[in-house]
Amino acid sequence: MITVKKFYNLAKKDLFPLCRSITGKGTLKTLNIIKENFNELKIKNIKSGTKVFDWKIPNQWEVKDAHLSDKYGKRIIDFKNNNLHLVGYSNPFKKKIVLKKLLKHLHSIPKQPNAIPYVTAYYKKYWGFCLTHNQKKKILKNYKYNDKFIVNINSSLNQNGKLNYGELVIKGKSKQEILISTYVCHPSMANNELSGPIVAMSLIEFFKKRKNQKTLRFLFIPETIGSIAYLSRNLNYLKNNLCGGYVLTCIGDDRQHSCMLSKYGNSLSDKSLLESYKLNKIKFKKYSFLHRGSDERQYNSPGVDLPISSIFRTKYGEYPEYHTSLDNFKKVVSLKGLNGGFKVARDAINILQKKKIPKNLILCEPSLSKRKLYPAISKKNNKDLRLGQEILDFLQYADGKNDLNDISKLIHLNYKKTYKICEILLRNKIISV
Repeated sequence: MITVKKFYNLAKKDLFPLCRSITGKGTLKTLNIIKENFNELKIKNIKSGTKVFDWKIPNQWEVKDAHLSDKYGKRIIDFKNNNLHLVGYSNPFKKKIVLKKLLKHLHSIPKQPNAIPYVTAYYKKYWGFCLTHNQKKKILKNYKYNDKFIVNINSSLNQNGKLNYGELVIKGKSKQEILISTYVCHPSMANNELSGPIVAMSLIEFFKKRKNQKTLRFLFIPETIGSIAYLSRNLNYLKNNLCGGYVLTCIGDDRQHSCMLSKYGNSLSDKSLLESYKLNKIKFKKYSFLHRGSDERQYNSPGVDLPISSIFRTKYGEYPEYHTSLDNFKKVVSLKGLNGGFKVARDAINILQKKKIPKNLILCEPSLSKRKLYPAISKKNNKDLRLGQEILDFLQYADGKNDLNDISKLIHLNYKKTYKICEILLRNKIISV
């Protein structure tokens, strides 16, 4: 609880006020604040316009000021009061406009009259303001359709800009890695934005003080475009070294526990997460991968196929305050909720770390006979054939996707014998774990 509280307070005080987006100074400042707590964090960047698979890194968006005034100069909406008031990636715009046309650029939620919605237009030329529905009704009451308003959006979209992300590695005994991914790209929202980084920082603080069996890699990235960009640079490495991992998002409320397993629901990450819930005696809701919406989409995409699951408290889109100004530290995120999410993630990582996950070091079937693990002379009823065949059976499933328990079941051999074969193959440098 002490570790989580430290980063809970940091997020409330220093991170919550920042205007973050998929690019820009607010996101970079967020990463720099994290780096102040973990000097090992490497802040990296990719230039705007860079092609990343089927996407391009967008221009860097910055906002100096944005407000809407009536014809008398009275400010009706002001970005400085709440950074959710401006549609994300709004283009620069300074012009007088009549209310009838202005309404097409004003966003509110009638069913949540006191909430400012979070709206973005990353890849479309657009500008707009977000306001509570009560504010919108007040405008409609006090002004006429032909009344003029002054729109002043002092923003910029720099084609020579950058997308920034953070990466921190805690080395373990094995080269096998566990990936922990969270995002830093939303403005002032507590659960949807900051709960993931809070829990990720708490996990870094916890695991950096321990001797870890596997290497832990933490990512702080802009959602969607950040994971796509990272994968475009590191996919081959991850395919060769990753044994599992988790996306952390919406993990800070205390209403429920929930998760989304990887695409087929049978990865070692999935099994470790389910074991963590069982260990902590937690009732949880399991969402279908068909209801995906965060970076688990990218990590499980065809051709990428990384064994990444997602850990939530209440899943994104499933709580009423989601993507609104009501998603705050008073109403949604609590220290108790964050600590509960931290425990589930910590134990899932610990369980995954302890799993022995054999992986072939030799492409195609190795020559066992030259290592005296298979008879050099083939003849009927040779007793040594049995062990050799068991070794070959083991190697068929030593693909980095199965632990020793899985292999034991797959080859119909008890765990003790399976473990013995694992030790033989390790001594002969045929596999790694």
